[in-house]
Amino acid sequence: MTSSELRQKYLEFFASKSHAVIPSASLIPENDPTCLFTTAGMHPLVPFLLGEKHSAGSKLTSCQKCVRTRDIDSVGDEVHLTFFEMLGNWSFGDYWKREAIEMSFEFLTKVLGFPIEKLAVSVFAGDADADFDSESFEMWKSLGIPENRIAKLSKKENWWGPAGATGPCGPDTEMFFWNSDEKIPGSFQETHEDSRWVEIWNDVFMEYEKTADGKFIPLKQKNVDTGMGLDRVAAILQKVPTVFETDLFAPIVAKIRDLAKTKNERSERIIADHLRAATFIIGDERGVSPSNVDAGYIVRRLIRRAIREARKLGFDFNQTFTTIIAEVVIENFGEAYPELVQNSAKILLELEKEENQFKKTLEKGEKWLRNEIERKRKTFSKDEIFLGSEEFFYATTAFYVFETYGFPLELSIEIAKEEGLKIPKDIEEEFKKKMQKHQEKSRTASAGKFAGGLADDSEAVAQLHTATHLLNAALRKVLGEHVSQKGSNITAERLRFDFSHPEKMTPEQKVEVEKIVNEAIQKSLKVSCEEMTVDEAKAAGAMGVFDSKYGEKVKVFSIGGSTSSHSTSSGQAGQVFSREICGGPHAKNTGELGRFKIKKEESSSAGVRRIKAVLISE
Repeated sequence: MTSSELRQKYLEFFASKSHAVIPSASLIPENDPTCLFTTAGMHPLVPFLLGEKHSAGSKLTSCQKCVRTRDIDSVGDEVHLTFFEMLGNWSFGDYWKREAIEMSFEFLTKVLGFPIEKLAVSVFAGDADADFDSESFEMWKSLGIPENRIAKLSKKENWWGPAGATGPCGPDTEMFFWNSDEKIPGSFQETHEDSRWVEIWNDVFMEYEKTADGKFIPLKQKNVDTGMGLDRVAAILQKVPTVFETDLFAPIVAKIRDLAKTKNERSERIIADHLRAATFIIGDERGVSPSNVDAGYIVRRLIRRAIREARKLGFDFNQTFTTIIAEVVIENFGEAYPELVQNSAKILLELEKEENQFKKTLEKGEKWLRNEIERKRKTFSKDEIFLGSEEFFYATTAFYVFETYGFPLELSIEIAKEEGLKIPKDIEEEFKKKMQKHQEKSRTASAGKFAGGLADDSEAVAQLHTATHLLNAALRKVLGEHVSQKGSNITAERLRFDFSHPEKMTPEQKVEVEKIVNEAIQKSLKVSCEEMTVDEAKAAGAMGVFDSKYGEKVKVFSIGGSTSSHSTSSGQAGQVFSREICGGPHAKNTGELGRFKIKKEESSSAGVRRIKAVLISE
């Protein structure tokens, strides 16, 4: 079964079970400052898990684009990926454990044809906080899963959430496939950690809320949240040893091998994974370009790590190879994700720029390193931390040039040898220690952003979110209608708004934008919301990202006037000041906002400017 068939069969199956098929949300979360990327299928659905009504109903299914960066340095093995697709189905206070498990079992055995004798499951064993999940246990038994293939595991293995310190959480039941021709062991309880048991699906049952005092109380709305990794299941169905041999990766790896002069499986996997992820992030409907901050830094790191691995494979660096790989990714995924085709010119331009820039950086790194070696030889001090008097090349030097120029250790060692220096036996071990220390600092500094969590729906965030709508409208009035939103990040303290514009704003333009926004605030314009179809939103003149594939309803927020007319002028304040498709929290009236102040206007990436602004209480 091809990956495209698997993706389609999953969505069709749950559509036949009265689930609404919804599109993949953007990889860049809206109104969630806790996370740089969409990390799971449930991530964009948090408000509905908390009780808000979804316009498509209480039963949904999707194939969600996801990016996770915590294990970026582990990519290259057989299991870790940066970008992946997550198949999922959800119930918001609708069906519960029995129906969820029955549907999971039917899809695995009837649609995918997995033999029941190769399946095993785990359930929550229970503890002082919550009871043993006997309902799931008995349900699996009734479907024919033998008791010795049902493991009872602790919270560590079979519990989801909460995403933060408090919130929805609950037990889950996980499904495993024996991915081997060897004899299947008798007890799954004793062998569930055997790598031949591959986890293929997870059904989460959100039935508790963890309170601030650490108690677990029953949720008013019980939800089902499931996830099946497309890459992993495709590998099993296609009978290949790793995800890198599936049809999702095979064309990409084949092109890498065409360009390479030597073979190194780990380098091939890193290049394939990282450039696939970078292509999707740049080509997203809210795409991010390489930069030195936040999501842009991750994109830059992915591209540059791929370039370093390409050096190991002997790529011809007189040509731009990242664009060649990206073209394969676009061709392979363009049908399922047409935004890649629509944004292909941007993807290729950004990759070419970043590759050429990094090649120049590597040249600078080599020049610095050779000059530093020469300088040290002349000064020849035993106290020097970079180079000792015995002409050894130390890990400190190697890590400095890596941290400053992205210069790979193996290239530093190669140059050091050319310069006749001695290489300590423990240089790789010492380099790894420094790298681990550096990574730990990075993780600590940005733990919240990489972990993901519930979006902030506080009053301050709602006010700042409303202010971004006013800002967007004001920018279009001052700079022109070419302005469109390219991204936003909102905390309780400030807003950050990225928009398309080719040049730096003048001081006069910034003053005029502030004036227009503050005038709208002073008028105390009503903020109203209406659900409508995408076509209706277009006809109403709403700003936003449109996708003609889907006919589901969207939320349209209007500031000044009424949404119900679907016109550009009506209602309380006459002319509608702003009308946008949006899913975030909003103030009820602009008069709640206080005074709007632009703190900074700067470049975000080529053709994209960034404004940081605050609301000042008056």
